[in-house]
Amino acid sequence: MYHKKIFLSFIFLSATLICSSQNPNVRNDFWNKVRFGGGIGLGFTNGGFNGSISPSAIYEFNQKFATGMSLNLNYAKFNDYKFLAYGGSLLSLYNPLPYLQFSGEFEQLRINRTFDSGIGTLKDNYWSPALFLGVGYSNSNVTFGIRYDLLYDDNKSIYANAWMPFVRVYF
Repeated sequence: MYHKKIFLSFIFLSATLICSSQNPNVRNDFWNKVRFGGGIGLGFTNGGFNGSISPSAIYEFNQKFATGMSLNLNYAKFNDYKFLAYGGSLLSLYNPLPYLQFSGEFEQLRINRTFDSGIGTLKDNYWSPALFLGVGYSNSNVTFGIRYDLLYDDNKSIYANAWMPFVRVYF
């Protein structure tokens, strides 16, 4: 049932964008307010690798408010441990002052972990939600800040801590 709601929401959003793009004046105005960005990460250790990519897009309603979405993919392999996380997030940004940004982000990731326990291979698959509230310093297209995960679970989260620094870049 949950997946049907997400699928129907995606179809509705796509149909809305397609219909609004039929009018050239609406299309030009819409795409002038869309900004693209995201993140990429690579990590290497002795016997390990971690890579992540998270493209995102936001729509700026005005100079103070923006909202958007992001796709997330993270893969890691360390010795006998394999990890894959994928999903998406919804993001809202508020700039009360040009240099100050508050953010809220709901992230839903599917986690697939495989590791050797010594007695055999264990597999763990589950959904991991996160609700981040953040504050940052903005300078043009870049924001540096810190965010806190209100739903942080020490046993299920893929993050080491509920507090996380971030850098956001949008063009």
